[in-house]
Order: sequence, then C-alpha cells, then structure tokens
Amino acid sequence: MFTKFFNEFQVGDCWASNGRTVTETDLVMFSALSGDWYPLHTDIEYAKSTPFKQRIAHGMLILSISTGLIEMEKGVVAAFYGIERLRFLKPTFINDTVSVKLEVVDLKEKENAGVITAKQSIFNQHGDVVIEGVLKILVNKNK
Repeated sequence: MFTKFFNEFQVGDCWASNGRTVTETDLVMFSALSGDWYPLHTDIEYAKSTPFKQRIAHGMLILSISTGLIEMEKGVVAAFYGIERLRFLKPTFINDTVSVKLEVVDLKEKENAGVITAKQSIFNQHGDVVIEGVLKILVNKNK
C-alpha cells in the first residue's frame, strides 16, 4: 500500500494484504515482550471458563501483526501518525489467519509529505472483521 508517494494516492484507493496465521508461539512471544500474561491469552484452563472457551490472541498482537502485513517502502513512509476509532470486534484464536484491507478516505497535504487516512479492517480466514479503525500514515511526497 505505502509503496508510492503521497501525491500518487487518491481517495478511494484500496489495498489488501496476504494472510498470516497466528500461532501459539506468537502469543507466548508477545506476552514475554509486552509483559501481558493475562490468563485469557496464556492459561488454557482459565480460558475454558470464559465465553470464548479457549485462549484468544491479544488484540494488540493482532494489531501489531497487521502493521507487519502492510507494505511500507523505505523512503516513502515518513512516520506512523496514529489510529482513531480502533475497535476490537471479534476474538482471534490460535491458528486463525488474519489479513488487512485498507481504503484511503482522506488526504491531508503537509509541506514535504502528507497524511494518508485509511479505513483499516483486519479479517480472519472466515471473512469476519476482528479489528477495525482509521489508520493515519505520514507519507513523503515525490521530490
């Protein structure tokens, strides 16, 4: 998606990523990195007692994975600018495969760059939206 410069984007541009399967190792590594060992993510027996009946991936893990799925070209992307209206809509389970769709909804020009605002939807392998929000990326202009 972010492989072209700001002045090459138009409102309505859409992009979809490849998928990535979420593993148990991902949950363990994210717990270790973040310090978030909440039992819904890490304790099989506890998770059985919840409405989900099994462990679920951290919402922030899935958001982080989605960032890695978005194409970003060195020299094109200047910085991450923010996320608005972020919602965790459905759980992601171990062995689910997630993918990302982006749709450009606004373009705000800056001096040497611009902010691209895109509706971000993260889907599981069944086509269910598990996370959605409005992503903002600062993208350089073509010189």
